[in-house]
Amino acid sequence: MAESSKKQSDTKKSVVAVKMTSKKTVIKSKVNKEEVIRETVLTVDAEGVTEAVKPLAKAGKRSSKAVAEKQAEEAKQERKAENAETKPEPKKPTAKKVRTKLERSGKKFREVAKLVVAGKEHSLKEAIELAIKTSPVKFDATVELHVNLGVDPRQADQNVRDNLVLPAGTGKKIRIAVLADDDDATIAKKAGADIAGSDALLKDIEKGIINFDTLISTPAMMAKLGRFARVLGPKGLMPNPKSGTVTTDVKKAVEQAQAGQVEYRVDSTGIVHLGVGKVSFGSDKLTQNIQAIFASIKSNKPSSIKGVYVKKITLTTTMGPGIKVATNEL
Repeated sequence: MAESSKKQSDTKKSVVAVKMTSKKTVIKSKVNKEEVIRETVLTVDAEGVTEAVKPLAKAGKRSSKAVAEKQAEEAKQERKAENAETKPEPKKPTAKKVRTKLERSGKKFREVAKLVVAGKEHSLKEAIELAIKTSPVKFDATVELHVNLGVDPRQADQNVRDNLVLPAGTGKKIRIAVLADDDDATIAKKAGADIAGSDALLKDIEKGIINFDTLISTPAMMAKLGRFARVLGPKGLMPNPKSGTVTTDVKKAVEQAQAGQVEYRVDSTGIVHLGVGKVSFGSDKLTQNIQAIFASIKSNKPSSIKGVYVKKITLTTTMGPGIKVATNEL
């Protein structure tokens, strides 16, 4: 009995020892200069207590978690590659068709534009007749002349400009204002000026009230008009001796303005733009006006021009198609 009780007590102690030592213990040791983690596991079976030492990989790239993550990433990349191969290529966006200027124009313009052959040059007579036919508007349209000159407007001697009275007039009712003292203002009124005077006219200009198309001034009044140059200059209303609007003979200036005096000058690209009359003038009157303008442009040819003087001539009406005119007409 004593022996059996002793054995039972020894067995209890061994079980307690096993329970105490069954906890996992971590032992660190260096093998081949690499740190290896070992796990010692005590197991109890029928034969007794056995000890097993299981080496573990260091946490990091060689850990089981890192390996699993790497495998998952590789599988993900493979799936992406397979999807890219099987996925159809995206359709390229189709370029929006750009309509030509003729297609964007109105119905009436497209109808009359069919009468004009693109690139064809016409004689002056043919161009005028065609311009009258191709006017698409109901009102009495203005016939416009555009002459592209081979000049450099930045050069002072190549800045082509002039004023002349058109033989058949312009067809426009021009409102004329004359800035002069009492005596000259009375003369201007009798000659047909719409507005004439000094103080009242200057006050209207100062307020921004401009009820005239042409302003004529005497030389004595130009000093008072100078402060309005920024207002009148951009509108083309500033009097100028070269255009005949600064003069002591106000009667002659008013009569010329009423008779159809026009002024032209090349723009920054070397082109002269000028209205030469109305569609209602007919072919003969328009021919007279255009020939007078051609003569003026030809007489004002700069002496420094060595190349081509007249590059291109175009005739058109208000809102109508452009018609090329042969350059040898000028």
